[in-house]
Amino acid sequence: MTKSSLQKLLNIEHPVIMAPMFLVSNVSMSIEAMKEGIAACIPALNYRTLEELRQACRELKAAKTENGAYGFNLIVNKSNPKFMGQLEVICEEGADFIITSLGSPRSTIEAAHKVGIKVFCDVVGEEHGKKVASLGADALIAVNNEAGGHRGDQGPEQLIKNLNETCAIPVISAGGVGCKADIDEMLSYGAIGVSVGSPFIATQESSVSQEYKQACVDYGADDIVVTEKISGTPCTVIKTPYVEKIGTKQTTLERILNKNKKLKKWVKMIRFSIGMKAVEKAANQATYKTVWVAGPSIEYTKAILPVKEVVKKLLD
Repeated sequence: MTKSSLQKLLNIEHPVIMAPMFLVSNVSMSIEAMKEGIAACIPALNYRTLEELRQACRELKAAKTENGAYGFNLIVNKSNPKFMGQLEVICEEGADFIITSLGSPRSTIEAAHKVGIKVFCDVVGEEHGKKVASLGADALIAVNNEAGGHRGDQGPEQLIKNLNETCAIPVISAGGVGCKADIDEMLSYGAIGVSVGSPFIATQESSVSQEYKQACVDYGADDIVVTEKISGTPCTVIKTPYVEKIGTKQTTLERILNKNKKLKKWVKMIRFSIGMKAVEKAANQATYKTVWVAGPSIEYTKAILPVKEVVKKLLD
């Protein structure tokens, strides 16, 4: 197949998706993003109930612009007991696209395509890329080693080129984009567009605390570290004094348990639950236990701005 541009795929003006960010993304941010001609995506897990998710779907549908698009991110494995209900709500209410993470997207692709919703899948390498392409995914979200939060281990150029060589569907690059030059660079590697998250944390419409937003202004790329303390898998966070104090590596006991085939799944689930609660607490209130998730592209964050100004900075 011919690899379409992201603009054509989503009927948007610019090849940019405002990435789904746990606790950060919300309806207000997404509406402002659509007004600027880009797409926006919200994690379904940002809504505690299915009714809250349904209301968000309806608000976004009512506010959708002619050259903007909106979607939701779904965690599609067993760690998310709300998955099937969330998928059902989104398919009932409608969206332009779904981004899947952490599992097989088979059931999501089947359900979404029946109602005309496109499905993009997070991948970190060629093997998973080929699998989801064979299931009928519409595009790949290539999560590279410069992404904020859970990241891949390949650099942007290598990952994009490898996926283009092995998969027949379009590639959208995620990670390492903070300015127009970065977007142009990803497109030159063969991506059809980019997914951008961290530069939008410190926006006026963002849901997180002022302390979290200000941290994205005060810290830069050199202050980002990779930690295993949140979910047991590599995750990028700001190196606050608290992060330095607790360290970034798993304990000896955690490493031993993670090697046990019978216990590995349960250890990861417990670590993920504990880590996410810590992230949620830090995102919503000032605390000395600050675990703020972000990527190196906060280097370009110099002030807390409206979403529309961040979009303009990315495109100028």
